[in-house]
Amino acid sequence: MKIAFQGKKGAYSEMAILSYFQKDVIATGYDLSEEVCEALENDEVAIGVLPVENSIVGNVAVNVDLLLNHHFFIIGEIYLPIKHCLLARKGTKIEDIKTVKSHPIALAQCHDFLVRNRIKGIPEFDTAGSSELLSKDDSLKEEGTISSSLSAQYYGLEILSDNIQKVETNFTRFVVFVKEKNIPETLRQEKTSLAFSTNHNPGALLKCLEEFANHGLNLTKIESRPIPENPFMYTFFVDFLGSIHDQNVQDCLIKLKENTKSIKIFGSYPQGKF
Repeated sequence: MKIAFQGKKGAYSEMAILSYFQKDVIATGYDLSEEVCEALENDEVAIGVLPVENSIVGNVAVNVDLLLNHHFFIIGEIYLPIKHCLLARKGTKIEDIKTVKSHPIALAQCHDFLVRNRIKGIPEFDTAGSSELLSKDDSLKEEGTISSSLSAQYYGLEILSDNIQKVETNFTRFVVFVKEKNIPETLRQEKTSLAFSTNHNPGALLKCLEEFANHGLNLTKIESRPIPENPFMYTFFVDFLGSIHDQNVQDCLIKLKENTKSIKIFGSYPQGKF
């Protein structure tokens, strides 16, 4: 089974896939998140996996917007602990490292470690990609990367230090999504994600939120994203415990329509653990 993710081999997204499926799958990396969605649309892969939020830096806006604009269905979520490692070519000592390359977020999360060791961070497109580039250049004796332990395995690099991020409780939430025809019939449905935009009148958002409370639905997430075509109008993304097949959820959706312009259901799926 082919599963699409954004990034190079060894990316945290691939680690999420391997931890979630725990069986023989073909994890296929694409440079852009848009390409992940295109591959799924074109049936080049059966499943897509993308990060949607991080416990430190918040939501991944581009991926949230992609899910809104495609007709995919979430069938699972993955909470992956992010453990950044300092990688270098074999034989390199940590005191030899003068610069490291990695994704800007990874550099920011490891800022204290870099300052403490007098290492300059240089932004790169992604974590695993920087490790791949380092592995191909014998001349980079004073350079390292910040990436996953899986990257070290793939690219033959040495882990000079692990868990170098400032905050130990660093998790990224990924969603697993498919086309409608591939929704498993036996899917356990414990949590639901949806998006809605409200009518433009006083108290519309408050009334929508009250409906979740009135129907006994526990919201686990709420965030807003601007609607580019309608300046200063917003789409609200919510997650709550419950299935779209539950009667109280269906009753809530009926009431929501009274104060919304649109509602999009992303899917009901098993609740992830971290």
